Amino acid sequence: MKLKIVNVSGNPLPGYATKQSAGMDLRASLSEPVTIGPMERAMVPTGISIELPDGYEAQVRPRSGLAAKHGISIVNAPGTIDSDYRGEIKVLLVNLSKEQFTIENGERIAQMVISKYEKADLEEVPELDGSERGDGGFGSTGTK
Repeated sequence: MKLKIVNVSGNPLPGYATKQSAGMDLRASLSEPVTIGPMERAMVPTGISIELPDGYEAQVRPRSGLAAKHGISIVNAPGTIDSDYRGEIKVLLVNLSKEQFTIENGERIAQMVISKYEKADLEEVPELDGSERGDGGFGSTGTK
């Protein structure tokens, strides 16, 4: 699939780290470093905008290395970029650690996955068909 992209960051285009990676890395586009304190969040620009085909979305997800090593995640993970959005992609990072974390220009801060989606036609009914699980919610299927 071809994806139109505008890059005003001066950083490389988002890319896949390996041949079979599902997500492409997004980089911070900063004129100066941004420090996020413990339990703080920051909106980090990427300097890129994309044009998705109708029926597709882009999901912005945390990078596992930043999460595991530094407690850096995304507040609204996964963030959704709709196909009609043409603005700059920004990533809402949160620092869940007890230490400050500084983001530098060009640093890989998130990953973006392109996904096809379906739209549903809702049909209001008085009740739903039964199932084996029924209305059992959180924790109802056990841990083993």
